[in-house]
Amino acid sequence: MKWCGTHGSLMALAVGLLSELTGVRANDSVAGVPAPGNGMLAPVALAASSEGALVYVAAEAAQAILVVETASGQLRARWSVPGIPSGLALAPDGARLYVTCASPNSRVAELATRTGRLLRSLPAGHTALAPVISPDGQTLYVCNRFDHAVEVIGLAGHPRLHRIPVLREPVAAALTPDGRWLVVANHLQAGRADAANVAAAVSIIDTAAGRVLRHLALPNGSGLLRGVALSPDGRYAAVTHLLAHYYLPTTQVDRGWMNSNALSLLDLAHGEWRTTVLLDDLDQGAANPWAAAWTSDGKLLAVSHAGTHEVSLIDAPGLLAKLERVPPAPSLTTSASDPPQTGALSPPDDLAFLLGLRRRVALPGQGPRALTLAGGRLWVANYFSDNLSVIDPTAPAPTAIAVALSPPAPMSEVRRGESLFNDATLCFQGWQSCASCHSSDGRADGLNWDLLNDGIGNPKNTRSLLLSHRTPPAMAQGVRDSAETAVRAGLRHILFTEQPEAVPQALDAYLKSLAPVPSPYLAGGRLSLPARRGRRLFQDPTVGCANCHPPALFTNLQSYDVGTRAPFDTVGTFDTPTLVELWRTAPYLHDGSAATIQEVLTTRNPQDRHGHTAHLTPKQLEDLAIYLLSL
Repeated sequence: MKWCGTHGSLMALAVGLLSELTGVRANDSVAGVPAPGNGMLAPVALAASSEGALVYVAAEAAQAILVVETASGQLRARWSVPGIPSGLALAPDGARLYVTCASPNSRVAELATRTGRLLRSLPAGHTALAPVISPDGQTLYVCNRFDHAVEVIGLAGHPRLHRIPVLREPVAAALTPDGRWLVVANHLQAGRADAANVAAAVSIIDTAAGRVLRHLALPNGSGLLRGVALSPDGRYAAVTHLLAHYYLPTTQVDRGWMNSNALSLLDLAHGEWRTTVLLDDLDQGAANPWAAAWTSDGKLLAVSHAGTHEVSLIDAPGLLAKLERVPPAPSLTTSASDPPQTGALSPPDDLAFLLGLRRRVALPGQGPRALTLAGGRLWVANYFSDNLSVIDPTAPAPTAIAVALSPPAPMSEVRRGESLFNDATLCFQGWQSCASCHSSDGRADGLNWDLLNDGIGNPKNTRSLLLSHRTPPAMAQGVRDSAETAVRAGLRHILFTEQPEAVPQALDAYLKSLAPVPSPYLAGGRLSLPARRGRRLFQDPTVGCANCHPPALFTNLQSYDVGTRAPFDTVGTFDTPTLVELWRTAPYLHDGSAATIQEVLTTRNPQDRHGHTAHLTPKQLEDLAIYLLSL
């Protein structure tokens, strides 16, 4: 399912201000998770005690931390936390557990591991997750996803030191054993989508200097980064992500034609990308790689596959030895006009590269995400089935057993739809799911795709699915009359599957449940002074924004020629998108040719056909942009 044009995870309380601004129900974090108290858990993060006797589980839907005894698999304790837990970090001495509680004004809960008592609640930024603690236990690093920054929190004395800007949506981080470098995975690419090479990057932070040392670009098409794991010696970082062949027409899905599922290795000693290997097999995709974990002896690298409900166990020394025999790639980039290589394949194109080096283990659970190693075994959190999978990775033929975290609870239609949205077993050979292009929460991957519903050679930018059922038609050119039609077409033409009507109905229910997340541009939950000035400009008839984008949905559901037609576009009119959550849907316009809203208002609006902005001063343009980004 891929809807292109301009453009779950956490459930929370309604925010009145955003409802006032947009007329749309808003959550203080991301929509899609069952409300606390309905019996669901949604385990999303894991941490293991140093001796391996205990595993701590962050149960997102229950707003709780579960403590599991590894020897017996029994639940030892359940602790409530003051928010929706999104990540865990255990202090080096094991006495304190740090829990990121994600919201627009996130908190970090410091818990005593002996009693579960809340010791402190520390401030963090917008949608905090992936906490990492320094080897000396004095500093906590937290990814503030929608602030596009890493929070540095001093645990002794002052509660906050500073923020370090990264690129876009940091979602995972790992610290080298000496504490020198923090490796941060940026979920999405941060530029235009119509460039020759489009890819997300990994930020390397010098912790002593408190700044980004460098951004390491991944191969063209890399995106939806999720996990980071470091080798025990700190030499290599392994990063999970998708490798999209967005420059090819979507005529097939096999052999990774649309999406491959990848693991990139970064050589931290030399500060460079080493290579990317594919986690798929020739005739079986390994969709949506999520977390990664490296054993302390360096012998095994594990990756969870959220889409195909399995784990890859990779012979890490064998992989590194094989890479030593492969010359370094002369360039990271592949021209957007070139097909994948043929003949002698480089690792990023070779679906057989891991042959003999990797075992795929099916899991008794749905939606595996977090991984941790404890008691010599690998523990996996299954997000949709509310259980853990446990694997002995040293067994000759590793298999997984299930550890239940609670009695089985029936899924609601919305929850079932969310699980199907993330389920690649619906797809032919398991290559991708709806989440492979719209991320796990129904938004977008920041790429242009050449779908066949409007001809070949005219790629369109992936569109967020928020409010899609309330803002017909679907697709940039309105080729689907409704979101319901687009859901069913996506199953047939993107996942290459035929499903009973109950499947698209559940998907519809999930997508209809999505609610906007409050913007990081709001000041204390309200429009800032510049945004209020921008709102007056937005409503000014001489500017004309509100003519086509009237509240509450900020679209009049019409199509217009706004002067952005490309040479291969079959029509010149494009659907007017909603502006709700505009702050998280870059790049903009049907072809992703504007990296910022300022570009939409200026360089990509030369004839004032997309609002009358030529007469506005630079300060007015800035105010207007801030208002738009506050929606």
